[in-house]
Amino acid sequence: MSVTIKLEGLSELEKNLDNLSKAAGKGALRRALKRAAEPTAKIAQGLAPVRTGRLKQSIIVGAKLDGRQAKLHRRMFKDDRSSVELFIGPSYLRGDGGRHGHLQEFGTINHGPQPFMRPAWDQDQKAMLQRLSENLWEEVTKAIQRAERRAAKAAEEG
Repeated sequence: MSVTIKLEGLSELEKNLDNLSKAAGKGALRRALKRAAEPTAKIAQGLAPVRTGRLKQSIIVGAKLDGRQAKLHRRMFKDDRSSVELFIGPSYLRGDGGRHGHLQEFGTINHGPQPFMRPAWDQDQKAMLQRLSENLWEEVTKAIQRAERRAAKAAEEG
């Protein structure tokens, strides 16, 4: 299941992002999004059912999906090369813990659901969006300052 979020009032931020290279802009967006999403992942870890502890340890913020997930995932921004996507959830890359996370979240015919991701999102979504807004400004400002320092250094040397 995917959730679409619309943030308003960030047009000035977008103008500032236009002053950066695509790589610098993507890096700033990725860092801001990761920092904003980490507390949501921590909440999900706290809500995850514990039998062996592997599910709890497998919950991360990351950009990679396993092969099956990647095939099923429709990119929301197909033609936008400057878009950034990160995911919060059990990682298949961290051992067996994340392999069956969806079965815990949604349940099976033999055992009922034990949701941990959706309640974490419901609990933290407003705070996460606020953190994202603040982190975006901070990261873009730092990236612009770095670019200005590099340009000044290049002007001195050249």
